[in-house]
Amino acid sequence: MSEQFRCWHCGELLQAVILPMSRREECGTCGADQHVCKMCVFFNDSGRGDCREERAEWVSDRERANFCDYFKPSEQGAGSDSDPRSANEKALAELAELFGDTPAPSESSEAEDSAKERDREMTPAEIAEKQLRDLLG
Repeated sequence: MSEQFRCWHCGELLQAVILPMSRREECGTCGADQHVCKMCVFFNDSGRGDCREERAEWVSDRERANFCDYFKPSEQGAGSDSDPRSANEKALAELAELFGDTPAPSESSEAEDSAKERDREMTPAEIAEKQLRDLLG
């Protein structure tokens, strides 16, 4: 069974990818280069865009094709863990597993979602006033 890769930029399934991935590999849908840092399993999306591979050279543009010798394509692209809440929930589950606890259900995320929906209906001034009132009690 061959590996299936998704474009780091648009998320579309990449067709007929031959490994090792060529530097010139592009997405057929959006035309984005695929031999890029954001498509690599070593890409660390912590805000600075660091590489987890310690021996890799610095790449200034993480969205353009490069010649990195340590490039290993990620099947999901960079968008797989783009939701910080899912990354947080995953980390909490791993921590609970480490200590033999069962992870708590994410009731707070449901409450946050409903609060965000209410905030979307409010004007910026109303949101600021609500935040101030919540802060002051």
